[in-house]
Amino acid sequence: MRRTAALFVVAASGCIDSFQGSNVQFDFSPAMPVEASVGATPGAGEVPANVHFTFYALEDGLDAQGNPVGRMFAVQDFEIHHIVDLASPCFIDVGSHVPYPGLHVSQYLTMVQEATGISDVANPPPTATTAQEEEVATAIQRDTDVKLLGGPTGIKVVSSASDGTYGPVAADCVDGSKIPPPTCTDPDSNKRRLEMCQAAWKADPSYFEGTDRVLTAPLDGVTHGMVDGMNPVNLAPVGGAQFYVTAELAGFSSFAIFQQTDDTDGPGTLLMYGTATMNTLGVQHVHMTSPASPALTAEVAIFGDLSDDDPTF
Repeated sequence: MRRTAALFVVAASGCIDSFQGSNVQFDFSPAMPVEASVGATPGAGEVPANVHFTFYALEDGLDAQGNPVGRMFAVQDFEIHHIVDLASPCFIDVGSHVPYPGLHVSQYLTMVQEATGISDVANPPPTATTAQEEEVATAIQRDTDVKLLGGPTGIKVVSSASDGTYGPVAADCVDGSKIPPPTCTDPDSNKRRLEMCQAAWKADPSYFEGTDRVLTAPLDGVTHGMVDGMNPVNLAPVGGAQFYVTAELAGFSSFAIFQQTDDTDGPGTLLMYGTATMNTLGVQHVHMTSPASPALTAEVAIFGDLSDDDPTF
């Protein structure tokens, strides 16, 4: 079972109880590996789709005989995804505000061009209206933006972790027992795709499926932040992620992140490690580095015991 971010508890009286846990804030370097699309061979900087990362707290000590020993505690599972995935069968438009609910986003431009009769926005037919021309131009821009966001220099999102996946994709638009392929754009296919994808999301609320419409509000799963980088659409800097966890992390000597294949035992492969240092106001700082890649780093700030608020300003 995946760990989830802890929530503040509201008492029956209406007062807010102190949170018995920690807040962990990450700045992952752009070299942080990202999951490949399901079924795809990982490319440069990618890991297989069936992996997740786990943040561990480590504590040094002595056993009963005085020998040095260490303890390792799993604190939080998470995944890194491309913020949108054109290869996902459920990268779709959802909601009453979209013109084609259930349509795969890869087909949005084609649908708008067919609906308006404008295949070349620079040379529209005489019957085209200004509104139709603007609609096609907007669809072209969206198509461009989606490819940038999901590309190798796009945004990487830090998300909830899940070992689930979608059901099989049909070979044609007729098979009603499987998710229709993206190229099926008829109303019935869109309806079935919407129903099947929403059923999968309901069954697994931690499975990440992003959308280009609101980058911080995925179709499914939880966004905890982003890997340091740049939004290729507007060149704005992005980055920073955080978790609220139930563990009180004050006093741990070091921390590590491991990469692990889903449904396997053990911590997996060490990705990054760092020793904690205490700075002002009781906040632990950790500079994490990778033994395999000097470009792979993370800066971590740990507010280790949120129930203890001693500092005064």
